[in-house]
Amino acid sequence: MTVESAIPDRRPPDAPQRPGTPAGPAPAGLASRRFWGCAAALAGLGIVVVLSLVVGTRQISLHTVAAALAGTGGGDDASVVLTLRLPRTVLGVLVGAGLGVAGALIQAVTRNPLADPGILGVNAGAAFAVALGVGVLGITAPLGYIWFAFAGALVATVVVYLIGSGVRGSVSPARITLAGVAIGAVLAGFTSALVLANPRGYNAMRAWEAGSLADRGWDPITTAGPFLAVGLLLALGLGRSLNAVALGDDLARSLGARVMRTRVLALLAVTLLAGAATAMAGPIAFVGLMIPHVARWIVGPDQRWIIAFSALLAPVLLLAADVLGRVVMRPGELQVGIVTAVIGAPVLVVLVRRARVSQL
Repeated sequence: MTVESAIPDRRPPDAPQRPGTPAGPAPAGLASRRFWGCAAALAGLGIVVVLSLVVGTRQISLHTVAAALAGTGGGDDASVVLTLRLPRTVLGVLVGAGLGVAGALIQAVTRNPLADPGILGVNAGAAFAVALGVGVLGITAPLGYIWFAFAGALVATVVVYLIGSGVRGSVSPARITLAGVAIGAVLAGFTSALVLANPRGYNAMRAWEAGSLADRGWDPITTAGPFLAVGLLLALGLGRSLNAVALGDDLARSLGARVMRTRVLALLAVTLLAGAATAMAGPIAFVGLMIPHVARWIVGPDQRWIIAFSALLAPVLLLAADVLGRVVMRPGELQVGIVTAVIGAPVLVVLVRRARVSQL
């Protein structure tokens, strides 16, 4: 008999499972909620994908979209679908999944229900690196932003992690949170100073800085997409370990969980996910903050389910916001980053007032 098996299990039915033990059956009500939540999320994702392909400055019929995707259609409408709206839709799905899962991970690691990828300085680091690339090296092509944004996000996360590490190398969620806020504020100040010093020279990065899915093409997907895919796979593999960390460091260690390794890998996954998403579409707020709350309300506290549902629900929100931005200012468009900021705040206020949602 192992030490772990000798410890009596007095947890409630929906509590996180211990590392290395098989997950027990979920209560009937929770299992039903997960099933119908998954069905609703998949249906919602299908609806917003169709709307993203159909709705825009130029209305295109569903038949024309289907013919273009099947390769049997031609003309200007088919060209718009294949060269503009299809990559924009795929980009929205990938960016949404990256931001949603990154938010779920950072909330689990810091045990802070109000945390999002920006708390690690990811957005601020990416924006500062892009500002340096534009101002110092004269980068003007959107494809050139990607590597600067990704490198800035990576460096900012590493710096935050080093500052948040204790003298003995232990990582404190509180120190990581404070370090992320401080580093993010400093980098945001430097970025603002650079832009204000030469506003005309930074016109090229304004659309990226607002957060947009428009006119990106396939290049950002093929360049940063592999990093995001690796981050998603890493995040899905961390669900059971994060459940153990949620019980507290001491109890998690007594149950055999490797707390330090879990946190390091989770921060690496956050960097890959949020860094790639920010590099592809620019800084987009509230998605990584709000979606994990919705997922937690639907599926309970199990991080494996939260991560999976965040990957489904976040693209629904992002694509819905993108479609809304196309129709509210016709014939122009409103960037998706602005739309998510406008609709995210009131929805989040409603969610965090629910006791079951606001607690981790």
